[in-house]
Amino acid sequence: MDNFQRLRPVGRLEQYSTARHNLKFYYNVAAAATYTLPKSFTLPAKDYIYKACEALISQHPSLSAIPVGEETKEPYFVRLPEIDLDQPISFQERQHETSEAELEQDLDLESLLRIQHNTGFTPPSPFWRLCILTEKSNEKRFTAAFVYHHAIGDGSSGKSFHLTFLQALHAASSLAPGEAKRTVRSPETPLLPNLEEVHPLPVSLFYLLNAAFRAKIWSSKDPGLWTGSEIQTPLVTQVRHFALPKDTTSSLKTLCREKGTTITALIETITARAFFHNLPQTYTSLKCCCAISTRRWLPDPITDDSIGVWVEDFDEYYKRDTVNTAQFPWTETQRSRKNIEAALALKGKNASPNLLRYVKDYHQELFLSQVGKPRAVSYEVSNIGIVGVDQVRDENKPALGRLVFSQSANVVGGAVMVSVATGGDGCLVVAFTWQTGVVEDQLMEAVVGGAKEELCELASGTE
Repeated sequence: MDNFQRLRPVGRLEQYSTARHNLKFYYNVAAAATYTLPKSFTLPAKDYIYKACEALISQHPSLSAIPVGEETKEPYFVRLPEIDLDQPISFQERQHETSEAELEQDLDLESLLRIQHNTGFTPPSPFWRLCILTEKSNEKRFTAAFVYHHAIGDGSSGKSFHLTFLQALHAASSLAPGEAKRTVRSPETPLLPNLEEVHPLPVSLFYLLNAAFRAKIWSSKDPGLWTGSEIQTPLVTQVRHFALPKDTTSSLKTLCREKGTTITALIETITARAFFHNLPQTYTSLKCCCAISTRRWLPDPITDDSIGVWVEDFDEYYKRDTVNTAQFPWTETQRSRKNIEAALALKGKNASPNLLRYVKDYHQELFLSQVGKPRAVSYEVSNIGIVGVDQVRDENKPALGRLVFSQSANVVGGAVMVSVATGGDGCLVVAFTWQTGVVEDQLMEAVVGGAKEELCELASGTE
């Protein structure tokens, strides 16, 4: 790889992910979408997929970049001269023949994600994979799972990939036999800037001193806080997800508007209730970490269509006595929404990525030194929003349907990762991932089932 074109250094927030990937503390993110090609697309689906990937590699320079020196304190990106698409793209046939509308739990996709979320990346291969699930009964429909290293893309990048992938499929309508390339030359376009290049990431003196005091001197631990087991290795990720019908999703969105809250705040609260319903009474509090995209206040050339890492998070707390009530606590979802809005109003000030400038050794300080210590966060929530719902339905154009967003478990992060998305079919999908040995599978089955049941009850008005 010494002969590969050297790009810019890995940014501080990006290095957070190169370090944990190197240590096998966190592997990747995934966004899987189901596509239906029109009858006018007469070539095999593989041809259109390869042609679309060629277009995306040309459009997104991060897809041809890989980090080198993850094990060092100064990793950097290099550009792959070319990409043999047979390497990152794979095909496998579904074992369960079920129409998309009936798939409240896609077992084939869940099995694929379980494998992918336990598999890292190795240079000089691309640091992304596109895993295609095909259907024997319908050659025009397939599910494309975009799996990628968190240093080349944040959660919203999965959304960006599929929006541009859909556009590239549209543009491939006139594809001729043999035109799709297997080997694609990488673009000369420079990598988009990292977060600290385009934002000052300010911290107030109080925020900085408070963080330093908690990190170096003393940090109180709520004895009633549940965070799973202590931080441990190895990382083995488990995956469960469910999809809510379109009508149910629509009812929940309407209900949230009427109650003055949002889907993200609702999912945070629903998850807290599901945990409290299944945890011993001795656990009286939960800490939720909520991810938010920083793209909305970043300058050009960073847009909603960009693939890169521009994200931050903030903490939210839930108490058993205020959340685990007989009637659903809409006041808690309203409080959560206000906290989300307050975090957004700061526009990047006093956020955790801003403190990374004070870290000298990511591997040791942020990860290895934490093993064996109590976990700080109960669960994390990340909602990438709606993808493809507003697409114009045309029988002569490819259509994007179900979307499932997920990520690997996080050794030093929340005990459970909750990932949310809504695809072109209008169905809200919630994916749960956790580390084997950190959270009991039996508990998670109850939590996932409880969250789904309560969401359906709220939508139907039976709560």
